[in-house]
Amino acid sequence: MEGRRQTSRQVKAIVFPGERRLFRKSWGAEIISPGEVCFRIWASACSRMHLRIEGRGDRAMKSLGDGWFEQVAHDVPPGTPYSFVLPDGRTVPDPAARAQVSGTESPSLVVDPSAYTWKNPVWRGRPWHEAVFYELHVGTFTPEGTFRAAAERLGELAELGITAVELMPVAGFYGERGWGYDGVLQYAPHAAYGDPDDMKHFIDTAHGLGMMVVLDVVYNHFGIYGNYLTHYAPDFFDAQRETPWGPAPDFGKQPARDFVIENALYWIGEFFIDGLRLDAIDHFVDKPGRIPLLTELGERVAATSPGRQVHLIIEDARNVTGPMEVQPDGTRLFVAKWNDDFHHVAHVIATGETDGYYLDFSADPFRFVQRALAEGFVYQGEPRPTLDGKPVGEPSSHLPPGAFVNFLQNHDQIGNRAFGERLRSITDPRLADALMAILLLSPQIPLIFMGEEFACEQPFVFFCDHPEEVHEADYQGRQREARNFGHGSDHRSDIEGLPDPNDRKTFEASKLDWAAAATEKGRAYRTFVGDLIQARRRFVWPLTAGATAMGGRVVEQRDGLVAVDWTFAEGKLELRANLTRSSSKVPAVEGRIVHRWPKDATAARTGAIELAPYAVCLAAGRHG
Repeated sequence: MEGRRQTSRQVKAIVFPGERRLFRKSWGAEIISPGEVCFRIWASACSRMHLRIEGRGDRAMKSLGDGWFEQVAHDVPPGTPYSFVLPDGRTVPDPAARAQVSGTESPSLVVDPSAYTWKNPVWRGRPWHEAVFYELHVGTFTPEGTFRAAAERLGELAELGITAVELMPVAGFYGERGWGYDGVLQYAPHAAYGDPDDMKHFIDTAHGLGMMVVLDVVYNHFGIYGNYLTHYAPDFFDAQRETPWGPAPDFGKQPARDFVIENALYWIGEFFIDGLRLDAIDHFVDKPGRIPLLTELGERVAATSPGRQVHLIIEDARNVTGPMEVQPDGTRLFVAKWNDDFHHVAHVIATGETDGYYLDFSADPFRFVQRALAEGFVYQGEPRPTLDGKPVGEPSSHLPPGAFVNFLQNHDQIGNRAFGERLRSITDPRLADALMAILLLSPQIPLIFMGEEFACEQPFVFFCDHPEEVHEADYQGRQREARNFGHGSDHRSDIEGLPDPNDRKTFEASKLDWAAAATEKGRAYRTFVGDLIQARRRFVWPLTAGATAMGGRVVEQRDGLVAVDWTFAEGKLELRANLTRSSSKVPAVEGRIVHRWPKDATAARTGAIELAPYAVCLAAGRHG
C-alpha cells in the first residue's frame, strides 16, 4: 500500500492542558524539542532531496522509502527560514508550512504552534441551531486587510447578534490579493493577512465575544500558480482528471489523502476553528475500495474533537442528502449544506433575471421559494432545463431545517457577476428588506455577506494577482463566467469593460466602506437586521433546538405570497409575507404574531391577515 512509513512520531492532535495547543502533522517542519526540528516531505518523483536552512547551507535528507524524505536539524529556533531543494537545484517551499517569509514564492518559516497563549481556552463552541452566519473576506473586510484589523470589528458583529463568522479561504495562494480558492499552501495563513498568531488572535477574539469561527477550505483542487507539488510529486494529483480551477488531488494516494484530512484536523485542533465549510465536494472523486474521503474526514474530525461543538458544512451542486443523514450512532458527520436553490429562486423573485442557471428557477418562482422554505431543496429529483433535462437532487424534507444554510448573497453570487452588484442595487429595496426578513425568521440557518447588515450597495468584484502573462486569459475567463451570474442592473448582454481582476484598483474598490455603516441609513438598517436576529433568538431557536425533520407545509400557493408553517415537537412557526406592491390578504395564523415588518403593517390574529406591500410577519406558538 502506498503511504508513509510509520515512525515513532505518530500523527495526532495534541491539546495541551490550559492555554496551549498544537497538531503534529506528517508533513512539514515539526518541533520535537527546543531547537530540534524534524523536516519531512513527500517527493515521489525524486531520487534525492536536500534541506536548505537559512545560513546553514544545504544538507541531504534521509530517504524513508515510498517517496518520503526526512531530516532532523538542531539549533533551529522558531522563525528560521527554510526550503527544500530538488535534484535539479530548484528550491521550493514546504507544502505543509505553517507560515512563509512573505508569499508562496518565498522560503517557509519554522513556527512554534504552542507559543500562542489562548485567552479563551475553555471555549467549546455553540449549538448548531444558534448559528447566524456572517461571511467575510479578510483582505477586503477592513482597509488594512489583516486578521488583527478584522478582530477589531468583531465586537460590532456580536452586538448585532451574529453568532458565527465564516472566513473565505485563508490558505496561502499566489500573489498578494485574491479570493483564496486557488490555495497552494494549505497549512499557512496567507501572508498578507498576518501570521498564524494573528489568525489565532482573530479566532480567540471571536470566541471571547461568543461567536464561532468557521473556515472555508478547498480540497477538491489546488491552485495553478505557485503549486510546486506538481514538480516533485506529480502523482499527488489525479492525472486522469482536471477541475475547472486546477489539478485535483488523487485521494487514492495515501499521502494526498493524509494531507487533506490532517489539514482539517490541523485547523480544528491547532487554531481552535469551530467548523469547516468544504468547497465543491461534488468534485471529489473517490477510488474504488476506499472509504469515501468525505466520510473518513468526518469520522476523524468527530473522533478528535470530544467535548467540542465542531460543525462541518458542505457545498455540493448535486442537491444530495447523504452527508447530512443520521449515522448509526445517532450523529451527523456533516450538519448542513449551502442551499443554492433558495438563493437562486429568491434572486429571480427579486430581480427577474433569467440568465444562466437562474433560468431553472424562473418557471414558477413563488412555488419554488415556498418549497425551499418548507422542504429544503427546490430540485429534489426533477429535471433541470440548463442541464439538458438531467434530474437533479434528492428528497430533503426529512432533514432538519438546520441542514440548510440559506442566503440572499454570498461571495460567489455577488463577485461572479460582471460588475459585482449587490442585491439592493438591482431590486426594489423594500423587496430586499422583505427577503431579508424571510431569511432571518425562517428556521433554516441564515448567512449574510459582509456589509449586508448595513444595506451596503458597494460592489464586490472578483480580483486576483496572477502572473502578467495570464492577465488577458483571466479577463476573458471573467467574461465567460459572468454570463452565468447576471450582466448588471440593466441586464445588458454586452459585458465588455468589466473590471480587470488583476488590476489592484479592482481589489481596492471591493474593500468594505465602513463609512456607509455609520450613516443614518446604515445605522437604521443595522437596527432592522438586529431586531430580526433578536426575534430569531427568542422565538425560532427554542423550537428548532431539537428539530429532527423540516416539518414544513405550504399553506397557500399564490404568486407574490409566502405562507409556510413549520411544526416541531416543541411548537409551531408560521411565516407570512406579501412580496407585492399592493396590500394583500394572507392565510390566518394560529399562534401569536411575534414579529412584523414594517412595524405598522396591518395584521389580525383571527381570520385572514391583511399585509401591507412587502410586509412580513412571524407567528410562534409552543405546545402545551
